[in-house]
Amino acid sequence: MTIEENSLAEDSALTNVGRRLWRRLLSVLSNLRLAILLLLTIALFSIAGTVIEQGQSLAFYQANYPEEPALFGFLSWKVLLLLGLDHVYRTWWFLSLLILFGSSLTACTFTRQFPALKAARRWKFYTEPRQFEKLALSAQLDQGNLDYLAQRLEARGYLVFREGDAIYARKGIIGRIGPIIVHASMLIILAGAIWGAMGGFLAQEMVASGSTFQVKNIIDAGPFASWQIPKDLSLRVNRFWIDYTPEGGINQFYSDLSVLDTQQEEVDQETIYVNKPLRYRGVTFYQTDWGIAAVQVQLNNSPIFQLPMAQLDTGGRGRVWGTWVPTKPDLSAGVSLLAKDLQGMLLVYDVEGNLVSTVRPGMATKVNGITLKIIDIIGSTGLQIKSDPGIPLVYTGFALLMLGVIASYFSHSQIWALQKGVSGSSPEEIGLYVGGKTNRAQVAFEREVIEILEQLSKLGQETPSLKAASLVS
Repeated sequence: MTIEENSLAEDSALTNVGRRLWRRLLSVLSNLRLAILLLLTIALFSIAGTVIEQGQSLAFYQANYPEEPALFGFLSWKVLLLLGLDHVYRTWWFLSLLILFGSSLTACTFTRQFPALKAARRWKFYTEPRQFEKLALSAQLDQGNLDYLAQRLEARGYLVFREGDAIYARKGIIGRIGPIIVHASMLIILAGAIWGAMGGFLAQEMVASGSTFQVKNIIDAGPFASWQIPKDLSLRVNRFWIDYTPEGGINQFYSDLSVLDTQQEEVDQETIYVNKPLRYRGVTFYQTDWGIAAVQVQLNNSPIFQLPMAQLDTGGRGRVWGTWVPTKPDLSAGVSLLAKDLQGMLLVYDVEGNLVSTVRPGMATKVNGITLKIIDIIGSTGLQIKSDPGIPLVYTGFALLMLGVIASYFSHSQIWALQKGVSGSSPEEIGLYVGGKTNRAQVAFEREVIEILEQLSKLGQETPSLKAASLVS
């Protein structure tokens, strides 16, 4: 054997090995058990991502998932951050699961679903009576009329093919297309989830009423999220207010927002509240929180000062905001103002912690020898800003999934018929053979075939040369 022949033989051997490995890989990926295992694993981690708060600060996880005692004996904040359970949907291992599951669906589609559809679309004829014996439902008529049978099948929605004395009819081919649509829709959903994880972001902003801001406080973002973050836009909180119930509880809180371009011109405006966000250019602004940003005060006849208010640590006993108001130019004396809501009541405490007065906006009180007047309380709105570019793909996938599931319920039914009465046939083989099968709704299919046979039998009774039908299972 020459060197060239040896080289060709080695190349052929490598090609065969590569083909075998490829077939083996496709066989493993298209395995139903693997697909179910991957789906259950994805569902399990999705539940974990729903139960565990996503994208929170380190202090939040340290407070809610301490090391002693650890949740379930092992789930502390260190374990949670190490495994990436604070951002499950953007971890490399979760995205790898999605890609592997998508590969399994693709392999199953091309190795099973497409061949099944191709086989279903290919018409074939039975030419021997013994072929009808393997069908789940078959019958033999002493005589029959193929033209009449073809008419009856077409009237029931069958697509009829005829070749000589043989008929092949089918209907419900969409039932074979349904699983392919289901697989395709799931791949679209997976693609949308991956794209949303890679290109989306989540931000939170606490903005005082009347202020303008840009989206900067990003708490979670994918590696390709920079193009989604609006850099040429700003938002203005025109007004923030709260509706209270007659009992004093919060009924709803609102934010009137304006979207501004680079010239500070308004391009969109919306009043948002819980479950009614503002959507602009793929970015959604949700109303999620509220607070007290500042208080405006006046000392005697001084100019109006706006002092920031900070939320105080109450140990879980409610939300309280406070600030300190100096009453002397050298800041050697002053009073504390406390507020728990935007209804207007402020508590005034001296340096020793004694309550000296209560006051509302527009009212004044005497403290440390001066007149302290409350002009207004400035509220702040808590906004969650989110972008998920994969949502259109996910919605499209779910729509196709519903269509695919509906299509999968259509029965794919097949009927064969063979007229044997030509010369050369044995006497016991003379007659009309009819048989069929379906992939679902077996009882309804049997009734349909029996009705067709009864119609053929009646036709035989009306024609003296025909005999009654006899069923053969």
